[in-house]
Amino acid sequence: MMALCVGAQAQAQDAAPVMAAADAAAPTVDDITVTGSRIVRDGYSAPTPVSVISTKELQAEAPASIADFAATLPAIRGSQNGATNSGRLSAGEAGISALNLRNLGAVRTLVLFDGQRSVASSATGLVDTNTFPQALVERVEVVTGGASSAYGSDAVAGVVNFILDRKYTGVKGSYEYGVTTYGDVPNHKVTLTAGMPFGGGKGHILVSGEYFNQQGKSTIDRKWNSKGHFMMVNPAWTATNGQPYYLVSDGIGVRSMTPGGLVTNGPAGIQDTYFGTIDPATGRATTGQFAAGAPVARTSGQWMLGGDWQYSLDGFVGTNSLMPDEERYSGFGRVSWEFSPALQVYAQMAYSHYNGLSYYQQTPSTGVSIQLDNAFLPAAFLSRVNAYNATVPAAQQLRSITIGTTNSGIPAAGSDNTRQVYRYVLGAEGGFEALSREWKWDAYYQKGIAKTNESLINTWNTARMALAQDAVFAPAGNSAGIAAGTIVCRSTLASPNNGCVPINRIGVGGASPAAIDYIFNNGDQPLRKQTLKQDVAAFNLSTADLFETWAGPVSIAFGGEWRKEQVNGSVDPQFASGWLYGNYLVTKGSYNVKEAYLETVVPLLRGMDLNGAVRVTDYSTSGTVSTWKLGLTYQVIDDIKLRGTVSRDIRAPNLNELFAPGIRRTNTVQVLQPNGTVRSDEILEQVMGNPGLKPEVAKTYGVGVVLTPRFLPGFAMSVDYYAIRMTGAIGSLSAANITDLCFRQNIASACANIVTADGGALTPASDISIVNSTSLNYSETKSRGIDFEASYRRPVLAGNVTVRALATRYISVYTNNGIGVPSQAAGQNSGSTPDWSYRLSAGYDQGPFSISVVGRGVSGGVYNTQYVDCEASCPARTQAQMAADNGYSINNNRIPGAFYVDLNTSYGFEIGNSKAEAFLSIKNIFNRDPVLVAGDITANNTPSAAQTNRQLYDVLGRVFRLGVRFSY
Repeated sequence: MMALCVGAQAQAQDAAPVMAAADAAAPTVDDITVTGSRIVRDGYSAPTPVSVISTKELQAEAPASIADFAATLPAIRGSQNGATNSGRLSAGEAGISALNLRNLGAVRTLVLFDGQRSVASSATGLVDTNTFPQALVERVEVVTGGASSAYGSDAVAGVVNFILDRKYTGVKGSYEYGVTTYGDVPNHKVTLTAGMPFGGGKGHILVSGEYFNQQGKSTIDRKWNSKGHFMMVNPAWTATNGQPYYLVSDGIGVRSMTPGGLVTNGPAGIQDTYFGTIDPATGRATTGQFAAGAPVARTSGQWMLGGDWQYSLDGFVGTNSLMPDEERYSGFGRVSWEFSPALQVYAQMAYSHYNGLSYYQQTPSTGVSIQLDNAFLPAAFLSRVNAYNATVPAAQQLRSITIGTTNSGIPAAGSDNTRQVYRYVLGAEGGFEALSREWKWDAYYQKGIAKTNESLINTWNTARMALAQDAVFAPAGNSAGIAAGTIVCRSTLASPNNGCVPINRIGVGGASPAAIDYIFNNGDQPLRKQTLKQDVAAFNLSTADLFETWAGPVSIAFGGEWRKEQVNGSVDPQFASGWLYGNYLVTKGSYNVKEAYLETVVPLLRGMDLNGAVRVTDYSTSGTVSTWKLGLTYQVIDDIKLRGTVSRDIRAPNLNELFAPGIRRTNTVQVLQPNGTVRSDEILEQVMGNPGLKPEVAKTYGVGVVLTPRFLPGFAMSVDYYAIRMTGAIGSLSAANITDLCFRQNIASACANIVTADGGALTPASDISIVNSTSLNYSETKSRGIDFEASYRRPVLAGNVTVRALATRYISVYTNNGIGVPSQAAGQNSGSTPDWSYRLSAGYDQGPFSISVVGRGVSGGVYNTQYVDCEASCPARTQAQMAADNGYSINNNRIPGAFYVDLNTSYGFEIGNSKAEAFLSIKNIFNRDPVLVAGDITANNTPSAAQTNRQLYDVLGRVFRLGVRFSY
């Protein structure tokens, strides 16, 4: 146990009451009660494990946001923030910080503020935790287990509850500055909070404000991201030659495009010609011959190994934002008045404003058709084409060329999103005596409004691009009256006033500012305005002593809730179609929920309590559903407590899953050809909602032990096993999944969702234009694991030592969608659930000085648990056989783990009547580079993204945060 604890800190399950009972001489620790249920208990006593992030821990590490701290906890995996969701353009999620327990999906983690729901920041149901007044958060409770019966829908994986310090009195503020060891991503954070009683102590008022500003990094400008570490299909593979099907390697580049354009059709000498920099003497691009792998061609789909791999990635690799530009500010106010112990009323108002600018990628294009009379084609290249045409029959002559380009010189695309979140709460609470029992009650009404401006940047209009790239020399005597030899759009010759500006897509940086403005619609970019509204009315009543049994008093809590969720918005018709990204449509719809619950704690024996809860919920869209929970705790002896739960939990479909009219995004899919080669097609992926969806249902089992040994005063530890089985999970297959199911597994239902460019029958040779996907209740997920938590606190010399440890062992994360091959994600470091995830800390404080060291990390893993790791003598299997069970062979299926060390220190001092504290936090103190992880082989944006897994590995390097706090 001590070995496990060495070097630990993190969230704490504060076991002060147990420690005090075990040893009266134990150090005093603040008594923290947590609400893993509606009946208040401390974290180690609840049947469902509950962990607490205390204010002290948050201040020690000084994270830019509480969500950044929470995301490092082992049980929270797969969360998203502004650095990880910059590609979520069409969904409007870029910039949202959303927490994800067990990596079951952020929508399956219920996020509460002071036990109450908060309006989502997107139609996909994600609650942005940065909208909460973080300076007034007293603690954060993490309930790692199903809690739908206590809190309602969405609590499948658990609950994260941000608890407000309602009685804060005084004035406090802080200033923080953060920067990386490379001098980039500077950010500033300022908070100011005040609280005071009035009316002789009957009233209390709280106000708090926060401002945060970050200068982002628009590219992943780190040396580790320049190695070309990707995965590709091995072009030398055959079913019987013993070579692996997949190759993971450095030195992999893009085969199908170059910065200024690569010719992908025609005979030798013409095909694989690339267009380079612009020659000042001619105003046209230089040319070269592209080396597609060395010493022999090593190409497959959009990828190649060796050859001119560095040149192919130049200006494209790492063009996704390392960190976004962000500005957020918020204000919060609360006033309360106690008329009597039986009635206290309060009103709250909160406002949060967010603006975030992030870049998705330097947009690549394949299949770009350039006519041979294009005015920007170099003369030397045209001479080669004309010489070829002179040697072949007319039917075989080239009339155009096809190029692939990463569009160097055209700015990278991204999003500039703004969100405003308003939250109003009126509530009352109190206690009274009835039937010779003490009762507590509370009721509230909440109105939440989120207004979003989802705006894209540097996204071209496809029709304008098509017109602009068809640039020609105006012929003499043209009807438009344009001077002969002038470079114009071909369309302008027929329509002189169409405003088209010719663009040079031949060569690096040839596009003029005027042409870029034209294809970008003169700055008028796709924009969707959405308004989400949430109305909640709830009532709760409880008593800790309903009646006595032979083993003690029975507690009970019951109540009801009504909720309405709605979304509406507006999109200018010009932004509904015809754009490279976005193609926004209005999401419109609403639903309401009515529910009632009952929860009780019944002592069965001395030291044994039964916790039971049931909730009945009626959805206007899908009808009535019930959830329940049974939990048992048993204090075997003073040193050992056993606990267990079983629960039925649900998640109802969100507004987007129900009503999305068709989220459209540009992507690339890899199409398997009959000869075994892979072709890359640029497509429009369209995801649509389904009003007929039903709630997801999960069954959760948990069993654990809590140890508080009397021979080791100050020590407490818990070990909890969990098993979750979720059926009818809502989701939609990706375009890559649908394409694979169609062309690799010949599943007709998948092929039915694919639309060809000419509208004809689908064949492997068809040019794919659209892949449709609809939200469905189609998947099953089974997740099992073990959570460990330990804490130890003792006085040493004149101070106190605190040692804490958190770890999660992910045993299984099994998913079966009933269509493709079932997957096992536990241990896949290409995802978010490694075998082990842990966080350890050791701290020492003496008087005004404190210091702590944090160690956090993950174990090593694999790309895919079903792959066969082999470099030679790989099993003789056909591609179809491997697709049938996902048993593809790969030359390196291993991904190392990582361990990072953080250092935090602070010093307190006084200035007059004020207390102040200066602090310094250094994250990743040894500046460890992330482990390289090859990304999605099928996506066209993979080269622009980080060549690692941002969910598991640090990408910024060493980060400094320093500042000062004051209070009086």
